[in-house]
Amino acid sequence: MDSRQWRSTIAAAQAGDRHALDQLVAGWLPLVYNIVGRALNGHADVDDVVQETMLRAVGNIGALRDPDSFRSWLVAIAMRQIRERARRRTSEPLAGDAADRAADFAELTVLRLQLEGQRREVAEAVRWLDDEDRQLLSLWWLEVAGELTRRELAAAVGISRQHAAVRVQRMKARLEVARGIIRALEGSCPELAAVTARWDGRPGSVWRKRLARHIRGCPVCAGAEKAVVPAERLLAGIALVPVPAGFALSLALGGKTSAAAVSVGWSAKVLGALTKPAVVVTAGATIAAGGAYVVTRTPQAPPAPQISPTAASTARPPAHTPPSLLPSPSTAAPTPSKTADLYGTVVDAVDNAPAANVPPGPLPHRPESGITSSGGPRTVMQHRGESVTLRGQGYVLVRWYIAPAHRPGNLVMPAWTGLKGKLFHVASGGGRRMDDPLVGSPGGYATGMGGPTIGYAVLPAGTQQMWQNEYFYLDGSVTLTLNEHGCDYGVTVFPSSWDAVDKDIRTGPAQGVIRYGMVRDNGKDTAPVPQYVTRATPADPATVPQRSRV
Repeated sequence: MDSRQWRSTIAAAQAGDRHALDQLVAGWLPLVYNIVGRALNGHADVDDVVQETMLRAVGNIGALRDPDSFRSWLVAIAMRQIRERARRRTSEPLAGDAADRAADFAELTVLRLQLEGQRREVAEAVRWLDDEDRQLLSLWWLEVAGELTRRELAAAVGISRQHAAVRVQRMKARLEVARGIIRALEGSCPELAAVTARWDGRPGSVWRKRLARHIRGCPVCAGAEKAVVPAERLLAGIALVPVPAGFALSLALGGKTSAAAVSVGWSAKVLGALTKPAVVVTAGATIAAGGAYVVTRTPQAPPAPQISPTAASTARPPAHTPPSLLPSPSTAAPTPSKTADLYGTVVDAVDNAPAANVPPGPLPHRPESGITSSGGPRTVMQHRGESVTLRGQGYVLVRWYIAPAHRPGNLVMPAWTGLKGKLFHVASGGGRRMDDPLVGSPGGYATGMGGPTIGYAVLPAGTQQMWQNEYFYLDGSVTLTLNEHGCDYGVTVFPSSWDAVDKDIRTGPAQGVIRYGMVRDNGKDTAPVPQYVTRATPADPATVPQRSRV
């Protein structure tokens, strides 16, 4: 939502609108979860602190005078709960024992956001910070990622902006020291091996200082400081770590199992807080469903569809494409097949990409009332069987990460199942197709279809070559399931908008960008539908045939 819509939603929640309160809880739970999770680094108390934060926010929303200050007010509540938790446990450091840790948040950040290289290094360096620095970093991380402002950071900590700037600089200095330690530990310095011989492998301030002293005086370890990108540049625009479904369930049910939820419902504590005047929520609210995220646009009459030919050209496949990725003779040309009594076409053939310097045709603007995602604003799926359910009317981005360097082989494509309504494959973008070489990466390949030195990701015969970003338009509901088996890959699913799609596909060749995107949508119901989509709900989504039945 934009700021105007949030203000309206907050005002409605204060007036007792149950749906509006559901939207607030669903929309802001990921932010609170990331702040608390990173501040406590995944300690088992994360669940309790997040629950207390949301309960206090819901219970006191009627006292909020200025809807524009809702985010800073909510963040301040979260920080107070973190500090209160620290005061209650003064005899036990926040780092805690391994047995008292639900999940290492640094590792969770790396895995769920698929961070690599120096971004991964920054996430792992958080383990080496003291409690106070980690609390500040939990806010600063979101500031540089575009989720918070410096004013909100300072207000949450309870200091002036000038003081906040000083505190942030000191914290960043210690974060850079921790990054240097990580690089040094990955090296082969014999003196460092001797220094760490008695180290138990657990990061902490004492060992951070010892290792930092060694690195400053060691020519081998100090050499790792070269070509280091500042942390704020690495974190700019980075996603929030998605809220785990199991976590959201315990939040809503007070720790009860899903089986108990059927007969018992919400815990008395939660129900008591949510049934006060002006903050009533139904027992089937979004908070119990795992948290949904809605991208909403003001209803408007879309412009008349601009019908244009697909931006595909007759350009030949890239020269580096391995034989296993080229179309077979029987599928060498796109062969649309249309069922007269249903909508859409399914292209069951490899399609050629436009040349890098060919802008796409106009993208028809379809109506957008908003998409609700069961996985939040960014659903990261990396393992077979993970899924996300999308509902509403609007655009959806599926971003691909293929890693044949980890495990090459045949790809088992994701499947769209349980379709109700209509689903179109409207555009492809992200700057490159997945079989484009990435300049500057080892062997010319990074996340993509692979290469001769690492092996290839091989598509099923006749499958369209996917781009880094694939865009779809939904008017109804559908579930997307990851069927990873064979080649290593993952996808991230984002509710999006026409503006975002149009901007992406029109980003022309530039540094690090290989080509414009392409438009697939013709603005009519005869526009292409995704491959591997069905209205059925098979027990194993991997069995959905390529030639979709819609």
